[in-house]
Amino acid sequence: MEELRVALFTGNYNHIRDGVSLTLNTLVKYLESREIPVLVFGPSVKNPAIDHQGELVVTPSIPMLVPGREEYRITTHFPGSAKKKLKEFNPTLIHIATPDGLGLGALRWAKKNNIPKVTSYHTHFLSYTNYYSLYLSPFKLPFKMLMKWFYKQFPHTYVPSQSMIEELHREGIEGNMKIWARGIDTDRFNPSKRDMEWRRSVGFADDDIVVTFVSRLVWEKELRTYIESVKKLQKTNPKVRALVVGSGQAQEEAQKLLPSAHFTGFAEGENLARAYASADIFMFPSHTETFGNVTLEAKASGLPCIVADAIGSKSLVEDGVNGFLAKKKDVEDFTRQLEKVVSDPELRKKMGEASRKMAMEYQWDSINAGLVENYREVLESSKQGKV
Repeated sequence: MEELRVALFTGNYNHIRDGVSLTLNTLVKYLESREIPVLVFGPSVKNPAIDHQGELVVTPSIPMLVPGREEYRITTHFPGSAKKKLKEFNPTLIHIATPDGLGLGALRWAKKNNIPKVTSYHTHFLSYTNYYSLYLSPFKLPFKMLMKWFYKQFPHTYVPSQSMIEELHREGIEGNMKIWARGIDTDRFNPSKRDMEWRRSVGFADDDIVVTFVSRLVWEKELRTYIESVKKLQKTNPKVRALVVGSGQAQEEAQKLLPSAHFTGFAEGENLARAYASADIFMFPSHTETFGNVTLEAKASGLPCIVADAIGSKSLVEDGVNGFLAKKKDVEDFTRQLEKVVSDPELRKKMGEASRKMAMEYQWDSINAGLVENYREVLESSKQGKV
């Protein structure tokens, strides 16, 4: 069997802490634990948010030209110095995570050198044009054409959920798509991390019903829907309280709109796990997710989940079992679904237990082991001349 040596190309690995970077760092950690050589290529900044796994070859990039989102970067090309390091690494498989300048350069290199290649889909790029239409709408059609071409170039495209595969097909984006789900550390995210003293210290009474939102605080996560739904319910039930975990460009305005909420700011590790477990209900109206890592973390923490009936999230919530699905961007429906859980303590308990049980099925090692089997399938097919 040919040795598996993976070169990973990504538009985000350590400069921003989000679902993409955490997923890819977890993958690299897993590969190295299995003694599978891996070399990562991607952008970085002076003070990156993540102490990354493995070796990162930093490639040229520019800030995303959208006001307020300059922390995101776009790689421009695959430079000769990086190509030299790739050649020295001698990969047997190229994994491209982003169809940007670096990714396109890596695709050309793989074709030229006859190296098997795979790709993965992490960010639902097309949906972002709805939130930043002033800046991105001119690019929607050409980028969609690029995506239709790009994903056809690979024998495997790894997608987080079946609902995301269906959405891509609706957009006319084809390819041999396989599910590469996301995993969760069920020891860290655990109902046992519930801390009543911490709840009291931030102003919650023991009988308050705490509804939490966990995410980067940007409007495309439908933060406004969360705020309006909670405020509507608070008019009839003053025991409903808001806990907002995260930071971002929308934080200052969100605090003005929801002054009675407790905003933790950015949280990670045990502080993040404690915040989840110390809440009573998780609400996440975002409909731009490819998977919804925060929903999985909330499930592992034993919370009922009220999420948008949309790609990503609906793959994690079984309506009426561990939470409810609400119509996307519909404040009235989110309020109705939230009220069902708020008003019924037994339902909250039952749904929270179901969430925890369902989360136990998402173990990172088994998920990434499945990805490696897919890698090996591509290598074997390439060896036989099938790809």
